[in-house]
Amino acid sequence: METLEKKIAQLPPEEKKKAEAFVDALLAELKKPTGEQKPQPVFGSGKGMFVIPEDFDAPLDDMKEYME
Repeated sequence: METLEKKIAQLPPEEKKKAEAFVDALLAELKKPTGEQKPQPVFGSGKGMFVIPEDFDAPLDDMKEYME
């Protein structure tokens, strides 16, 4: 089985740059503190943010001519 170094050595220069950028991104992700993770949404946390009017399903005045 080939080592990673040997496989990378076989790549053309442009592909080596892509591989290096990928490895850098992986390393940066590993270095992130776990406290920076995206918070999980909590069920019901948006309660009261939206209000649906009583006449929500009522026909719109703008559509009267099409409904006749």
